[in-house]
Amino acid sequence: MRHDKAHTLLELARHLASSAEGLTLDEMAASAGVGRRTAERMRDALYLLFPQMEDIADGPSKRFRIPPGLDGFFQSPTTEELLELNKASVALHANGAGPRARTLESLERKIRSAIRSSTLRRLVPDVEALVRAETIAIQAGPRPFEDEALIAKVRHAVTAMKALRFDYAGGRTPGASRTVTPYGLMFGRANYLVAAESGSSEVKNWRLDRIRNLEVLEIAAAPPEDFSLQDYADRSFGFFHAEVEDVVLKVLPHGADDALGWRFHRTQTTEVLPDGSVIVRFRASGMKELAWHLFTWGDQIQILQPDALKTAMWEELNIALACHGQGPTSESGAGEV
Repeated sequence: MRHDKAHTLLELARHLASSAEGLTLDEMAASAGVGRRTAERMRDALYLLFPQMEDIADGPSKRFRIPPGLDGFFQSPTTEELLELNKASVALHANGAGPRARTLESLERKIRSAIRSSTLRRLVPDVEALVRAETIAIQAGPRPFEDEALIAKVRHAVTAMKALRFDYAGGRTPGASRTVTPYGLMFGRANYLVAAESGSSEVKNWRLDRIRNLEVLEIAAAPPEDFSLQDYADRSFGFFHAEVEDVVLKVLPHGADDALGWRFHRTQTTEVLPDGSVIVRFRASGMKELAWHLFTWGDQIQILQPDALKTAMWEELNIALACHGQGPTSESGAGEV
């Protein structure tokens, strides 16, 4: 059926792309079989879909065309796309991920250099205005270590399926030399090399800031074909991998709205109970990290299972109480009314 609005709009785009001299608004209206006011709205919509669309003065009126054909639709970025690319690089810089931020900045420069100058002049003012009007709130936490040369070597070893050797300033034998099969990289509050030591199938996380004297060996090494880095990451609440537990949390009614909009884990399920509370279920390891997170929920969450998580919470509470158990003292003035 030709009454479909999207079909009509795309047909008009084809006319504008196939016309060397362009179409006036009246010609656009006649081509689409609509009135002039509707043609104006369609023109504005096409500006959003095809940022490279040009307007050409033709006496008292203007002509519009889409150069160089509809291929530009797939090549020319929108204002929003350039904005999000810029914000992504800014966020990486703010989180200490300089090497990855510079990679995105290089991509942005390449994209801008490939855009027609007339299109770029129209896009840049809007992008710059939105960059000033939007920002990313940076949360407190460790600044992850990123060394451009080290990451490049790991990536080379992964793609070339080569083993890595390095001295590791951590674990039970700090400074010992390790030879590993690299499985990939995990980025987050801390950055890790995911790898298995030679002769072992046990996958471990190696903090990048503790790796010294890294070298790529001429030894073939590749992870098992059925290994999934995403599945491996999903087995932990954070980065600590241990026994995977069935976690069940009860969010009380006064925290239910927040919980329904919160992602505790990628594999979670939620169930709203008749009393307004919410049951959250997922499978993960890393009970200590999960306990740290649950502190931020105060009295809104109860741990139903597992016992390992309850134990981790009690241990962390006791550690905190050992430092602050007596509460504020009048000597410091804290707590006075």
